[in-house]
Amino acid sequence: MYSVIYNVWLIPLLPILATSWIALGYIFNFNRGESGEAQTAKTSLTAASLSLILILIIDAYAFLYSAPGQLKLSPWLISGDYTIYISFTLDNFALAMATLISTISLLTIKFSVNYMHREAGFQRFFMILNLFSGAMLLIVMAGNAVFTFIGWELAGVSSFLLIGHSFDRDTATRNANRAFITNRIGDAFFIIAFALSFIWLGSIEWNDILNHNAGLSSLQIGLIAGSFLIAALAKSALFPFSPWIARALEGPTPSSAIFYGSLMVHAGIYLVIRIEPLFVIDTALLPLLVLIGLLTTLYGFFTSLVQTDVKSTLIFSVTTHVGLMLFICGLGLFELASWYLILHAIWRAYQFLNAPAHMHMMSRPTRKVHPLFKNFTRLYTASIQRFWLDHIADWLLVKPIEELSRDARNFDEKVVNRIVGLPAQATTITSLDENETSSDIGKGHGMAGKTMEWLASILGWFEDHLVLQGGEGRFIKLIHHLGGYVLQIDQLLSQPRYLLILIITTFVVIL
Repeated sequence: MYSVIYNVWLIPLLPILATSWIALGYIFNFNRGESGEAQTAKTSLTAASLSLILILIIDAYAFLYSAPGQLKLSPWLISGDYTIYISFTLDNFALAMATLISTISLLTIKFSVNYMHREAGFQRFFMILNLFSGAMLLIVMAGNAVFTFIGWELAGVSSFLLIGHSFDRDTATRNANRAFITNRIGDAFFIIAFALSFIWLGSIEWNDILNHNAGLSSLQIGLIAGSFLIAALAKSALFPFSPWIARALEGPTPSSAIFYGSLMVHAGIYLVIRIEPLFVIDTALLPLLVLIGLLTTLYGFFTSLVQTDVKSTLIFSVTTHVGLMLFICGLGLFELASWYLILHAIWRAYQFLNAPAHMHMMSRPTRKVHPLFKNFTRLYTASIQRFWLDHIADWLLVKPIEELSRDARNFDEKVVNRIVGLPAQATTITSLDENETSSDIGKGHGMAGKTMEWLASILGWFEDHLVLQGGEGRFIKLIHHLGGYVLQIDQLLSQPRYLLILIITTFVVIL
């Protein structure tokens, strides 16, 4: 039993290996189509079952003796004075969360086998679902912030891919972009948090960050905890990052259940509970947790009252409860929040998986407007509009990133491709041999876009007037003319008398 503990790395790795196997099968064409569904399902169920069995063995050891705690296996990356270890945290909370994740993942995979039968993208769905399962296990069991971040990113990528599962639908791809961009902001602050830990503590092991920070000032601890907090807010769709999660329901129902109803939505709360010692030291952040939790709860509560379909109602109810968990953490009741998290995850998984059957069984019209809004029409309007957070988030976060991406693409097409000699787009140069050029260099957006447009215009003029011109432009003629002078100088220097003069001149300068 004890040897299983040192093979704990297999628990998150097995679902990821299942992902790789399904991907290889699809590439080499031995699990495609309806005939390959059984093999894909068997691979997924086997990996999920083995992970759960290994976790249960470690749970039994922890019950009989005690939780293993922090476990360092070997160095993973060494750079100068910094070392990142392959390490795992196997305390009671991590083991409870890992057991929960493995159980819900196994049940969701089993449910999905029949639910996704004959659906386009069956293999792709299970490949991403297994990747997500391994990512969540890595988040809760990682012994340092870097491996937690790896799981954090894999979960985010899985979420993006499953929201956009029906990539032929514009709504799905747009909502996948919304979720991806919003979560990248939180990821940036996660990187800042463990970078600060490296700089100030020389370590990113959770044990060192949480328990060996006596040499840090309250400001330094507050910056580390605050950066982790922003990452948690984005991942759990807490205020002001709440809008993206309702848009994420474009994916198939099983992914909605495991991602946004049950597991990934609680990853941010898990992180907040994990870094409890930092909040205990720097209590100035606790009122912020209370405020953000309260705002998220009110947002989710009022918005859920005006929804007319079961999945939207459930997701805003999830937002309400996740806000309450953060509110409880702000009151210092972290253990209560952990129990709340586990029970809520179980209940929401059941509700979301049951939602399709519930929708089919409904024979009555949707519910009427809640009586609360009869005397508060403005509140009703705000709730219908989701308090305009969607529009604000799009304006502040999504659209600027999309415009920057568009500008970067234009810069690649109009400038970089020309510099390196790649074929230009049809809108710029249709035929270099025939000297056909276009004056439309590209339109930029914002300051960066205008700068790119100006630079592209200069380079376009340079090509049109000096380089192209049938291969005999003024610039080419100038280069040929200068090359002739250089060739004459080289011929003169090769003659003995001029070479002797050059050597004598060199000695004079040296002496």
